[in-house]
Amino acid sequence: MFTPVRFRPLALIVLLLLLAGGTVLWLGATHRINSDDAVATRLERAGIDPAKRGAFEALVRAYILEHPEILPEAMDRLQARESADRLKPVRTALETPFPGAVLGNPAGAVTLVEFTDFACSYCRATVGDVDALIAANSDLKVVLRELPIIAPASDPAARMALAAAAQGKFGAFHAAMFAGPRPDDASITAAASHAGVNLAAAQDFMKRAEVKSEIEHNLAYARQLGITGTPAFAIGGQIIAGAVGRDTLQQAVDAARKH
Repeated sequence: MFTPVRFRPLALIVLLLLLAGGTVLWLGATHRINSDDAVATRLERAGIDPAKRGAFEALVRAYILEHPEILPEAMDRLQARESADRLKPVRTALETPFPGAVLGNPAGAVTLVEFTDFACSYCRATVGDVDALIAANSDLKVVLRELPIIAPASDPAARMALAAAAQGKFGAFHAAMFAGPRPDDASITAAASHAGVNLAAAQDFMKRAEVKSEIEHNLAYARQLGITGTPAFAIGGQIIAGAVGRDTLQQAVDAARKH
């Protein structure tokens, strides 16, 4: 007769995540999506007799039914792990800005990467949060990744931002664009003039290959990281989607500083 094994809640969460690659446990049934051999290997690595797999799955299912509140926590941990895995191979490149496209401390020990679009109202709402974050964290470098995906004018606005960066005017243009009307030819020109950008030189720079390459790289980074909208942030091993507010961003900065 099988004697039920008692697991602590945390251990159950860990084991559930371990099995997630081999089985999907749902309230009504257990669906196998990998081979039995693969699942048996995972069980053996967890110190569980594969012969008792059915009893173990029944125990996990019963625990989930009694404590469904663990599911969001388990999924949050899984998503955080997946985000870290996606970020790891591109993190160094991602944190290396297009020359001049940086806010805060260019030599800061903590780097926050923001994907942004000048046509994005949520990005506009986030400007004050990022400014406050920079003011409160002298060691923070904010790398801006132009991701022109929302409107036709997003692309020329992004190109002008990179041209402004080449002239050392990125911060001023970035602020002026988000303080003014939605991007169009007139608002882009007005923001560039307000920032002190040499318009003739900028128009030439916007056509350069490195500008096109930078935008293409940003789009590729977004696809690789699973980013589908703006604003989105990458810091440490985290990907943060949306206008989450200053407090959440500060927590991410504090966490990154510890690692």
